[in-house]
Amino acid sequence: MQYNEIVNLVGNMGFPIGITIYVLIRLESKMDKLNESINKLTNVIDYNKE
Repeated sequence: MQYNEIVNLVGNMGFPIGITIYVLIRLESKMDKLNESINKLTNVIDYNKE
C-alpha cells in the first residue's frame, strides 16, 4: 500500500477506519504464514502418533 493511498483512505473514510483496513491488510500475510505453520505442526503430531 502506497503512502498516497493511505492518505486518501484516511481523508475519505476517517482515521479509525483507515488504520483498521491498513492493519488488516498487513496481518493477512502473517495469518497465512501462521496457518501454514499450524498445518505443518498438525502433520508432524499426526505422524508421531503412528
